[in-house]
Amino acid sequence: MTEIPPAAHAEALRYTVEDGLARLILNRPARLNAFNAELAHAWADATTDAVSRDDVGAILIGAAGPHFCAGGDVIAMATEMHDGSEITDLAKVINRGIRALTESSKPVVAAAQGTTAGGGLGILMCSDYAVVGENSRIGSLYANIGLTPDLSVSAQLARAVGERRALQLVLQDRLLTAAEAREWGLVAEVVAPDDVTTRAERIARFWLENATAAYGQAKHLVRSAALTPFADQLDAEAHAIGAALDTDEAHARIAAFAAASVRKPAPQETA
Repeated sequence: MTEIPPAAHAEALRYTVEDGLARLILNRPARLNAFNAELAHAWADATTDAVSRDDVGAILIGAAGPHFCAGGDVIAMATEMHDGSEITDLAKVINRGIRALTESSKPVVAAAQGTTAGGGLGILMCSDYAVVGENSRIGSLYANIGLTPDLSVSAQLARAVGERRALQLVLQDRLLTAAEAREWGLVAEVVAPDDVTTRAERIARFWLENATAAYGQAKHLVRSAALTPFADQLDAEAHAIGAALDTDEAHARIAAFAAASVRKPAPQETA
């Protein structure tokens, strides 16, 4: 396992790379892993590094302690910030990491236990596949403290669950249960709380042990579609599948599939 040198990140985020998997673990459990300036810069540095590395094929976002992420650190806002421009600047730092993950061609899985709220919802949605615990609660809660959505929540929430449901979350102090979040399409799987990280790692290993590049390109096509004209998206798909076909991995997998198909007996005709 390669742990990135301390100079490259902060104690607020643990960042390691092992066997193709980059792990980004939010590490402020006493503050529900809420973002302050230290975590914001560590997040931006780690995410941009992870997506640029040739030895990383998949990324896992997790969190220390019983909760995933409560968004911005409200106490830090109250005691360390003097005006709104400071929180704007900090949000832009965090957004660098969100863009790095969502725009990359590396699949991202989130392991989210406990509470996910405010900007934490944006961190959850920059994953491509989210695993949460049965005890998880997920919501917006910005307006409870007089703030508005940030960290991609307004950009991604309606895309994920539909506009009407997105409005239900941002206009109320509702926290979805894990089952509701899955039913809404906000998360992919609900497991026992102790199994969240194990299951997320299994998803990441599935990507790494199979056609990693193809999964990454498929993620990139789906993620970019909302901002791409239809004709351009069709063109991008055509080029992507052509490029995939030219890889050694695709040649081997297609040959194996074809050979297996030839060996299968033909269906019996019935009168």
